[in-house]
Amino acid sequence: MNYGKVFLGVLAGVAAGAVLGILFAPDKGTSTRNKISKKSKKYVDEVGAKYHEAVNGITNKFNTLKEEATHLFENGKQKAKEVEAKMNAGVK
Repeated sequence: MNYGKVFLGVLAGVAAGAVLGILFAPDKGTSTRNKISKKSKKYVDEVGAKYHEAVNGITNKFNTLKEEATHLFENGKQKAKEVEAKMNAGVK
């Protein structure tokens, strides 16, 4: 069974149902258009909010990882200096 074709068929059915629902809606055209406009604005706002939420989450994670990497680098640098000092003390 090709799930891609099944999915496309379901998607086409949903789209056709939405179009037919709009065409045969009992409300006036202006009322239907207003409803569609309000719903689409609501969905756009929701998607925008989710997008910003995701971007903020990724930014926060990036900043946390950056701070951890800086901390690890500084610790490594300090350890290298300690080893160098011990080696220099042993050579003299």
